[in-house]
Amino acid sequence: MIELVFESEFAGADDAAVVAAIEENNRAEAVAGARRLAAIAELARRRVDDDDERANWVFDGWASAAAEVAAAMTVGHRRASGQMRIAVAGDGGEGGHATLRDRLPRVAALYWQGAINSRVVSTITWRTQLVDDGEALALIDAALADSAARWGTLSEQKLDDAIDARIDRFDPDAVRRTESSTRSRDFSIGDLDDPAGVTSVWGRLLATDAAVLKGRIAAMVAAVCDADPRSAGERRADAVSALLAGSDKLGCACGSDTCPAVGARPASSVVVHVIAEQQAVAAATPSPDDSAAKPPATPSAALIVGGTVLPAAVLKEVIGGGATVTPIGRPANDPEPRYRPSAGLAQFVRMRDLFCRAPGCDVSADRCDVDHTTPYPIGPTHASNLKCLCRLCRRRHNVELIIR
Repeated sequence: MIELVFESEFAGADDAAVVAAIEENNRAEAVAGARRLAAIAELARRRVDDDDERANWVFDGWASAAAEVAAAMTVGHRRASGQMRIAVAGDGGEGGHATLRDRLPRVAALYWQGAINSRVVSTITWRTQLVDDGEALALIDAALADSAARWGTLSEQKLDDAIDARIDRFDPDAVRRTESSTRSRDFSIGDLDDPAGVTSVWGRLLATDAAVLKGRIAAMVAAVCDADPRSAGERRADAVSALLAGSDKLGCACGSDTCPAVGARPASSVVVHVIAEQQAVAAATPSPDDSAAKPPATPSAALIVGGTVLPAAVLKEVIGGGATVTPIGRPANDPEPRYRPSAGLAQFVRMRDLFCRAPGCDVSADRCDVDHTTPYPIGPTHASNLKCLCRLCRRRHNVELIIR
């Protein structure tokens, strides 16, 4: 009988011992992260040479090393490359790359001791990336090392501010701040902690754009009547949905036929390919006679491209809001007589795979190529021999085939 160590190891320990174990293992995790980055930096040193003619290849030394890191860490290529950027913290000159230890030795020492975590190290390496004065960098390293051990509880913004304050103190040109204040704008959709049916959205816009967006949403929300049952937050979210659908008006949800703000719900301008059982689609499609008494269906949840779960209740609202539902046909038994698959076959493969099929890669299928597993014409153009690969993984796959 296999002992369930995860559940039993601390069962008999007192509270102080359990808390001590958390602290000890948190430090050990940081130490392991530092050792991993040191190994990644060494691999990059061996693989990446900016003076090598292969540095201009599409699949260069960096991409090759990232592929090895991705395989070792069982992560996607993008995350592996990000880990390399942290490990290789800057330009080492003469075609080489400096490691974190080379540029920020005192910060690296704290990480190696487990005194700071990976999040703090990642942010420090990014914020100091453009500091190229050796004397200023040494002073910044010392200032960061004096305080970084206390920064683990800071929010992302406060952590950025704390690091930038040290950079500005010793870098008269304030390189990172002046060159990246507008470049730091971003717009992100989705988070791992999002509950089913909704997706978080956050970002950083130019101040002028943010003011325009805020004013437009406020005006749309203010136009609905007092009987609208939605909360202020729900109204703002629905106002953004209306803007995405090409409307500058938010329909009121009070249900009154005489409300001047009810308006017609704008048709959806987004085409959503949904993988669902026919029962789910039928249950989500509004009935011609809403008053007909019939037992409610219990449809399955659906998946949208990218793997996001779409509960049946949300699926019903999306389709009712005008989203286009495209049936996915089954491919023919016989292969197609050409290299490039038909639109219907390519769509089936994308809806079947959802993601790039390379291990650890999470690029969604709609951004991938449909590639032959066994090269054409030896391999047929058929669903059984086709898979989704993002452009980078496809190039890596082709390189591996040539090497073999």
